[in-house]
Amino acid sequence: MRDHYEFSKMKGRRNPYIKLLKQAVTIRLDSDTVQYFKELAEVTGLPYQSLINLYLRDCAVHRRKLSIRWQPDRRRTA
Repeated sequence: MRDHYEFSKMKGRRNPYIKLLKQAVTIRLDSDTVQYFKELAEVTGLPYQSLINLYLRDCAVHRRKLSIRWQPDRRRTA
């Protein structure tokens, strides 16, 4: 390997595929949820992280909304 490389004549340009790259995030999921996707990964042969991404992407593309109504915590006092 060379000790020195000449980069002064090279013109840099932005990666045109930057929007297609994935972003690393930290997310806390229930262990049951992770286990479900890990089992599904064994059946499909896809990594479980990819399956979670595909599911969330489908929700985002189709603008799916949850129909959950949260009940107020009655144990709390004001």
